[in-house]
Amino acid sequence: MIVILKSGRTTIIHKCNIDGIVIRALEKHTDARGWLIELFRSDECTDDFRPAMSYISMTLPGVVRGPHEHRKQTDYFCFFGLSSFRIFLWDNRSNSPTFGNKFVFETGEGNMVSFIVPPGVVHAYKNIGEVEGLVFNAPDRLYRGPGRAEEPDEIRYEENIGSRFHLDD
Repeated sequence: MIVILKSGRTTIIHKCNIDGIVIRALEKHTDARGWLIELFRSDECTDDFRPAMSYISMTLPGVVRGPHEHRKQTDYFCFFGLSSFRIFLWDNRSNSPTFGNKFVFETGEGNMVSFIVPPGVVHAYKNIGEVEGLVFNAPDRLYRGPGRAEEPDEIRYEENIGSRFHLDD
């Protein structure tokens, strides 16, 4: 199950077959000036997750990012539009009770979400819409470490044809 921590109560929005995935619905607050979405609130995340940095990326229609996984890093993704995305998750943690499971879901302006992806969960996403899509990420580790002096914490599967991490379109 995916559990959302919101305003002190627990809500389930999806059934998920991967342990440790946390998904929270994002709310768009609109008024005469425009809109606002709270992407991160410490009272709505698990106690063991704290971002170390953040970035925004733009993904063109039809483009896939991933699949890849991290050895130590936890990602905190937010999908809030302007396009729609298909998200792919695979549990690659041999010590996990859900090892080997795959989970796929779609998100977009009508279903805006944030989700936490722990280390060892392979993840990818594809822009399935017709316009550019924005993605916010606030991982709990610095990319390439302090001063960008380390190798990236990534195991990449994009070019591995023999990999079991395939996007079923």
